[in-house]
Amino acid sequence: MLTGYTNLMSKLHFESIVVDAHNDLPIMLTDWYRSLGQTDYFASWIPRWQKGGVNIQVIPIYIEPHYAEAALRRSLLLIELLHEEIGKHGEAVSLCLGAADIDRALSQNKVAIILALEGCSQIGNDVALLRTFYKLGVRMASFTHLGRTLLADGSTEDDAGSRLPQSGVKAVEKMELLGMLVDVSHLGVRGVEHVLEIATKPLVASHSSARALCDHHRNLSNEHLKAIAETGGVIGVNFLPAFIDSDNATLERVVDHIEYMVGVAGIDHIGLGPDFIADWAKAVYPNVEMKIIGVDLKEGIDRLAGTEDLPNLTEAMQKRGMTDSDIRKVLGENFLRIFRAAL
Repeated sequence: MLTGYTNLMSKLHFESIVVDAHNDLPIMLTDWYRSLGQTDYFASWIPRWQKGGVNIQVIPIYIEPHYAEAALRRSLLLIELLHEEIGKHGEAVSLCLGAADIDRALSQNKVAIILALEGCSQIGNDVALLRTFYKLGVRMASFTHLGRTLLADGSTEDDAGSRLPQSGVKAVEKMELLGMLVDVSHLGVRGVEHVLEIATKPLVASHSSARALCDHHRNLSNEHLKAIAETGGVIGVNFLPAFIDSDNATLERVVDHIEYMVGVAGIDHIGLGPDFIADWAKAVYPNVEMKIIGVDLKEGIDRLAGTEDLPNLTEAMQKRGMTDSDIRKVLGENFLRIFRAAL
């Protein structure tokens, strides 16, 4: 999305395809409505996407644990809300169900929206519901968030050493049959290994960084980075400070993760999964500590705190000496390739 630039560095950014593989917009939408009475919150993201040069935005449906009894209903309501908001802003965004839709949106200078599931609590062990969500527009899914679902264990359950139950195995098979991308972010170590054993199509890790640089259970080991790449898949680097550097998370450290992961997995297999959420946490819960597994959701990285800051990342990669071709791949060409092939 070329919205203008002020120097040669930003020129590269705005002439590139930029893919954000993880934005928790639905939970932010509903909280903004309920807590702040702001009914045009979706519309407020359009200029942010434009300032950040974002062409393709993956939007996952995340269900908070306290909705466990009503996870399916909550998911349907969130998807309906997204359909409504996307419909109201059809001049700027487009819901994409396949590769042709993505290319059409790009040619029309619109933000291409791809729906995903983050955690599958709404599925239970009823794998057939994946087809229902596919019909509603979902094209990517991860089986768990942090804890345990009926499809898999999250990374906080690593001590259990769990592989996928039979329902999780069937879910991988169903998703590959449908043309829905399997996302291994949030899976426990043994769960990732199990998916890698049985997957026959490219995998993604939508928002995970390098465990060798920051030893957090949400990050991926070298072995997993290599194995995902060997499927033809892509890993989106997560920008949450706790996953970048527990002591000093900076823009430069994000580039460290990008360079390191490129060195391990290859330049064709790394993208961006920023997980920008600090603005929401600070605005909706100003007086509440927002920490999950030691991750402070109110923390952001200076000069890389929100979508509109993405051009700063391109500039930092250029200053690091990365070639224009490699930067374009990381910014979005790698994820675009897998979307075109898989959807």
